[in-house]
Amino acid sequence: MKAHRMDGVSLTFGLIFLGIAVWWAISRVITVHLPAVGWIVAAGLIFFGVIGLLGAIRSGRRDEPAPAPVAAEARIETPGDLPPEMHASIVQELLDDPATRFTKEQHHRD
Repeated sequence: MKAHRMDGVSLTFGLIFLGIAVWWAISRVITVHLPAVGWIVAAGLIFFGVIGLLGAIRSGRRDEPAPAPVAAEARIETPGDLPPEMHASIVQELLDDPATRFTKEQHHRD
């Protein structure tokens, strides 16, 4: 059988349902006198304890080791057969703000 990832939502609702069933079964056999607030606090502490245990168990398991970083080679290439000066002027033209270029062209026409 292939192992699969745990679904936290399904597990949470399953544990809540199990807790309600166990609580009902115990209340049929043993009479425990706790105020309503006591039950809520106890259930909350148990719930957070179970979540903490599951988190600790899950963090200890790793399916695959993290890949080792690969050193990248830094190379600067100009696209095509352009000389570096022409490439630099094209890049500069692309980086310029179109609004300022439009005003510069208007001043050159006048």
